[in-house]
Amino acid sequence: MLDAVRETASDIREMKIRGAGRIARAGAAAMGKFAENYCGGSLEDFKKDLGTARQTLLDSRPTAVSLWNGVQASVRDVQNATSLEEARDSVILNSRAFGEMSSNAVETIAKIGSRMVRKGDTLLTHCNSSAALGVIKEACAQGKDIKVYATETRPWRQGLLTAKELSEAGVDVTLIVDSAVRFVMNKVDAVFVGADTVTSNGTVINKIGTSQLALAADEAGVPFNVCAESYKFSPMTMFGETVMIEERDHGEVADGAALPKGVKVYNPVFDKTPAKYIDAIITEMGVLSPGAVYEVMVRQMGEGIFKNGDF
Repeated sequence: MLDAVRETASDIREMKIRGAGRIARAGAAAMGKFAENYCGGSLEDFKKDLGTARQTLLDSRPTAVSLWNGVQASVRDVQNATSLEEARDSVILNSRAFGEMSSNAVETIAKIGSRMVRKGDTLLTHCNSSAALGVIKEACAQGKDIKVYATETRPWRQGLLTAKELSEAGVDVTLIVDSAVRFVMNKVDAVFVGADTVTSNGTVINKIGTSQLALAADEAGVPFNVCAESYKFSPMTMFGETVMIEERDHGEVADGAALPKGVKVYNPVFDKTPAKYIDAIITEMGVLSPGAVYEVMVRQMGEGIFKNGDF
C-alpha cells in the first residue's frame, strides 16, 4: 500500500517532481491514492499506516511547506472520523479538493499579477515557478509586448525549463547566467519570482539565488514581487519554528573525482529573502504586503492546521 507513496516521495526527493505547487499537489494526490487503495482492517490500523505514509512524504522535502500543507489538508478530518470508511473517504475527498484549489490558485494569481505588468515591460524571473510564470504568460496573452530575462538557476538549471515554457507561450525570453543578474537589472522594470515558503513575518524562502535578485532589485529601485499561493504560508513559524534550509549532494555541483584534494562543496537549495526587500506578495486572495502575512495565516488557516501530531 505504501509503494505509490514511496515512489512519489522518491520523485520529489530526486527532483523529478519540482516546484512548490507541483510538490504539494503530488503529496496530496499520493495521500488520496493511499486511502483509495487501503485494504486494512480497522480505523486504528488505517490511522497508523496513514501516519507512516504522511511522514514518508514529509521527509522527502523537509523545507517545502507547500508539501506539508498539501499533506495536512488531505488528512485534516481523520481525527474526527468514527469509522474506517469515513476516514478513507475524508482523505480521498480532501486530497481532490486541495488539488483543485491549488490549480485554481495559480490561475487567479496569474490574473491578479498580470495587472501589475505594463505594456512593454522587461521582467526578470528565477528558477521555474508555475505561479510566477503564470503571471508572465497571462501578461503576454493580453498583448503587453513584454520581454523576460530568465536566470539559468544552477545547479539544476531549471531556467532552461522556464525559457522553453515562456518561448512556447510566445514570450520574448533571454536566458542569462545567475551571476549576470546585477548586470542586467538596470534593464528590468519588475522582478517576479515564486516561493517555497513564506514565514509569518513575511520572509520568503525560495530557490538559492533569490535573495541576490532581491538585493540587486533594491539597489536599482526595481519592484520585487513574490507570487505565492496561500498554502505556501508556514503556520509553524508563528510559534518560533525556523525553516530548515535543505542541503543537497555535492555531486549536483561538481563530480567528487574532479575536485582538488581537500576541496569541499556547499550546496544549499534555498535562501531567505527578508521582508524589507519584498514589495508585494501576490496570492489568490489578492496582493499582500509582507507585514500582512501573519494576519492572513490566522484568519485563513485557523488552529487546526497547526496540529502535526497523531490522528
